[in-house]
Amino acid sequence: MSVPPDPPAVRICLADDHTLMRDGLKEVLHTAPGFTVVGEASTGTEAMALVGRLRPDVLLLDVEMPGPHPAETIQQVARIAPETAVLVLTMHDDPHMVQELLEAGASGYLLKSILREELIAAVGSVAHRTSGSVVLIVSRRTVGQLHRQKPRDRKTQLTDRELVLLRLVAEALSNAQIAARLFITEATVKRHLTNVYAKLGAVSRVDALRKATAAGLIGDGRPGHAGPLHGAPP
Repeated sequence: MSVPPDPPAVRICLADDHTLMRDGLKEVLHTAPGFTVVGEASTGTEAMALVGRLRPDVLLLDVEMPGPHPAETIQQVARIAPETAVLVLTMHDDPHMVQELLEAGASGYLLKSILREELIAAVGSVAHRTSGSVVLIVSRRTVGQLHRQKPRDRKTQLTDRELVLLRLVAEALSNAQIAARLFITEATVKRHLTNVYAKLGAVSRVDALRKATAAGLIGDGRPGHAGPLHGAPP
């Protein structure tokens, strides 16, 4: 009796702008039988091109990279390679971001604090997209907020990080100052602002502050009147 052949390896692409993070992920994934990392990217644009060229089973995607907003990257990947499952891997435990990226088409949302066994199990579960369920490894607080959230319009709902950034804009901080305050790059600040403008239908900082104030998202829009910075570093 012939022995059935081994199933094909799960082909994985990594998208993270930190080389050490990608190296660590490769080390973890290569310990799992049947997994192989076939490509790496350090920006959202590179990730989309990589997926188009390699057609992996899974894309592990960080959200704090140069390039398009991660929701746009996920949507483009779905158009380019609908067979590729996108697993978001991030440090941001933000229920609004979770909902936004799952609505964009992500197959799962994982925190970077997860165990290696959880990462391997998550990749394996979405590799062949055999069910319509998603993989979610976040805090209990975020799970509770997701259950309480109603369906929303992504064009007007800002994430927690975007609200924090907008409140810093209301304090008249420059992009460089905001980047230093939030421990991110200026490119990431600009990407967040572009996304905020798109959601609010704004064309400038002043316009964004005016519309956010009118929507009750922040204070009166004047420096020093932005309201508390919930979630911002001390």
